[in-house]
Amino acid sequence: MIHSLFIINSSGDVFMEKHWKSIVNKSVCDYFFDVQRKTLSPDDIPSAIATPHHYLISIYRCQMFFVAVCMSEVPPLFVIEFLHRVVDTFEDYFTECTETLIKEHYVVVYELLDEMLDNGFPLATESNILKELIKPPNILRTIANTVTGRSNVSSTLPTGQLSNVPWRRTGVKYTNNEAYFDVIEEVDAIIDKSGSAVFAEIQGYIDCCIKLSGMPDLTLTFLNPRLFDDVSFHPCVRFKRWESEKMLSFVPPDGNFRLMSYHIGSQNIVAIPLFVRHTISFKDGGRLDITVGTKQTMGKVVEGVILEVPMPKSVLNVTLSITQGKYSFDPVNKILTWEVGRMEVSRSPRIWGTLNLQSGVPQPESNPVITLQFAINQLAVSGLKVNRLDMYGEKYKPFKGVKYVTKAGRFQVR
Repeated sequence: MIHSLFIINSSGDVFMEKHWKSIVNKSVCDYFFDVQRKTLSPDDIPSAIATPHHYLISIYRCQMFFVAVCMSEVPPLFVIEFLHRVVDTFEDYFTECTETLIKEHYVVVYELLDEMLDNGFPLATESNILKELIKPPNILRTIANTVTGRSNVSSTLPTGQLSNVPWRRTGVKYTNNEAYFDVIEEVDAIIDKSGSAVFAEIQGYIDCCIKLSGMPDLTLTFLNPRLFDDVSFHPCVRFKRWESEKMLSFVPPDGNFRLMSYHIGSQNIVAIPLFVRHTISFKDGGRLDITVGTKQTMGKVVEGVILEVPMPKSVLNVTLSITQGKYSFDPVNKILTWEVGRMEVSRSPRIWGTLNLQSGVPQPESNPVITLQFAINQLAVSGLKVNRLDMYGEKYKPFKGVKYVTKAGRFQVR
């Protein structure tokens, strides 16, 4: 199924490779680099690339490309999902996934990849099962392994591996029994100059942190489950129960996991939490005036607001004034970044000033695309609400909590 995996950094260097079947020479990545050179951004690279003898299936995360090599035709989404699971596992083990951390923990990374894929087919991809097999790295364990020559791999199989519930280890005990659910929604939108939404949809997911003793059986219900257009579940969810009752019924894994991903399409009314009024002109010396404000945030504070404006090559520098935050201009990449920060409901921060243009160079006729980043706590912009969580099979009463977060996905103003 999957023969090899290559990890490529932002400079185009293959700094790590792993082979499960036969060794594939890393020169196969030349086909990937040929396609990369013809695209403007990493997001434009096709997920699947056919070569004379291989198929290259890739994802771009954490400023790195993860490229899987397959010898025969495979379902691309199957490989893409596995690659995302690999990155999620690295983030779970090392807090974040960066080139430096992967190089620092080469041994653990290779051990993880050996357990996650067996002869090219996924074997163990659950985080709590992997942590029983391979202990997460820490300073004391690293020193002990160096002195004794041991590895992080456990000599015994995980307790849940051969049970009917392979994603949950047996004999779990906690002093404080807690279940936390994070409902996170990312807004993908294209806004025109008048402020109208040309395209808007929501990609959402429910992340869980479950620390419950024994073998609890949970049910999670929503006030408005018909909002979902498309859903995908963790294997623990009983799909027939969802189809008949629109209820999530599951025996949860132990620890952190993603319970559900969902999509709310553009046929539903998607509330746009921010507005941007902008005037950018490259004539008569060059002018810029951008105002950003809140709308439909239910009185919630918008945090981490950042605007990025890619400028044409003719812009040499900028001279701007701002009412809030700070700005910077990268003269090499020609990107203006305005870090607005925390934005109160009643305020509409503004940035304005002049653009210093190179003389004798033709100016672009269209305005640049403004990209926004933001986060709103305790708000699910779709209106999704968790109704209740019930537990069966155990006698104790757990502490339960739900948190809502709305973030910007691909949010563009044109």
